Amino acid sequence: MTDSDASVERRDLDALDPDSPADGEPAEDLAASGASEFAHPAEDSGSIGGQPPPKPKAVPHFTRAELAARGKAARAEVPRSVQGEIDFPERRDPVALLEEQAATRVAELVPIRYGRMLVSPFTFYRGGALIMASDLARTPNSGLRVQLCGDAHLSNFGVFGSPERNLVFDINDFDETAPGPWEWDVKRLAASFAIAGRENGFSAKERRNVVLDTMRTYREAMSAFAGMRNLDVWYSHLPIEQAFAEFSRGVDPKRLKKQEADIAKARSKDSMHAFEKLTEVVDGERRIISDPPLIVPIAELLTREMERDAVENEVRNVVRSYRRTLQTDRRHLLEQFRFVDLARKVVGVGSVGTRAWILLMLGTDDEDPLFLQVKEAQPSVLERFVGKSQYTNCGQRVVAGQRLMQASSDVFLGWHHLASGLDGQPRDFYLRQLKDWKGSAVVESLVPRGMAAYGKMCGWTVARAHARSGDRIAIASYLGKSDAFDQALVRFAETYADQNERDYKALQAAVDAGRVKAQTGL
Repeated sequence: MTDSDASVERRDLDALDPDSPADGEPAEDLAASGASEFAHPAEDSGSIGGQPPPKPKAVPHFTRAELAARGKAARAEVPRSVQGEIDFPERRDPVALLEEQAATRVAELVPIRYGRMLVSPFTFYRGGALIMASDLARTPNSGLRVQLCGDAHLSNFGVFGSPERNLVFDINDFDETAPGPWEWDVKRLAASFAIAGRENGFSAKERRNVVLDTMRTYREAMSAFAGMRNLDVWYSHLPIEQAFAEFSRGVDPKRLKKQEADIAKARSKDSMHAFEKLTEVVDGERRIISDPPLIVPIAELLTREMERDAVENEVRNVVRSYRRTLQTDRRHLLEQFRFVDLARKVVGVGSVGTRAWILLMLGTDDEDPLFLQVKEAQPSVLERFVGKSQYTNCGQRVVAGQRLMQASSDVFLGWHHLASGLDGQPRDFYLRQLKDWKGSAVVESLVPRGMAAYGKMCGWTVARAHARSGDRIAIASYLGKSDAFDQALVRFAETYADQNERDYKALQAAVDAGRVKAQTGL
């Protein structure tokens, strides 16, 4: 694709929106359109955390035939086959993008991020959401927008407990969520399977089959959702038992049994499990353990007692403010716990260096713990390409996107704005339970059929998330019944896997040259 085509392909096609350009007028660029054009039906911004309520605007409604016509019109302008195309600039510096992110992170933790990204090309890919976002902004898209996960690689899916105490499979990371072209989530997912397949020693044919199965499941699921009633789409979810029954055909029974056993262990990974693993008794009171630099209690970060007292008082204020973002019944539940201790905890790969804390609270006694994760939310890596978020609080952006995309969200999911953090700078955070029956696939242990089954689960889940937030009928119409889009995404995934390996080597070279420092083994 030439540069002259980019302005045509990167448009926000809204042919049926009364506010969109008329036929013959230039289409609006994604970056110019702004995220404020996307409504969040599941989230009332309110006035919490300084966020003024948005001005209500009329919501257009169209017939099924009109929505289907929108998808077919998009297909005529952007054929499915071109979805496999991607061009990379000659002067490409992925390390510069990582350094840009490092400027707003805890300096002493940034080398850990680089060290984790250098474990393999796949872990590099996990940490490179901004790198890929800058690449996706150059690719063709249909102009159909949804709420994006923003970082939908295969390790950002897993199981967790629903409020009804069912074990469900869903997306579990929304740090980069923002409205944008639906293709971006799908392409990040497809490329992650190609990269992971290479790491696991799969042949080109085996990788191709995994990506094809994943994309076919997304397409067929979107078609199914397009035929459903709105309420049925909204209530759709994927219990883990159903996931195994529907998507694991052909998997070796012995391997399947082991996977089921591993998933069952997730039910034990809750606040009590974290309490036993992450705390100890000090002077008769429970305290979070010290395991620097990965876990550092507040008492070690702030050595002066006056400083610690001030921070602990601020934490109590944070909890009081954050609980106002919860539903009233969940707020009542939270108020039954008291604050005990706080520690900084390094998490993930791409998130390393952002400010992340774990908050220990206790109820009636030591057998009644609650662990909350308090995680910094910065602007989404997508915002520079799709427009600034409608939410001034980045934590609220994460919560709103998660509630919109997930079938079931954590009962303690909320947000907070801190006017002055430990470094004196204002910070946005979101809060949730640290562990609530959480489990994830061990990617390196997956064989081709197992990875294909897992890909189907992920493909269905992304389709469900997109169907909740976007125009499912138009997307299904665009995808059609053939495998043209699936085949295109196989080409895209392999092309991007090649580029990811070059980017990985660029980070290695930067470390070797002393441009950046990496701390490995953590």
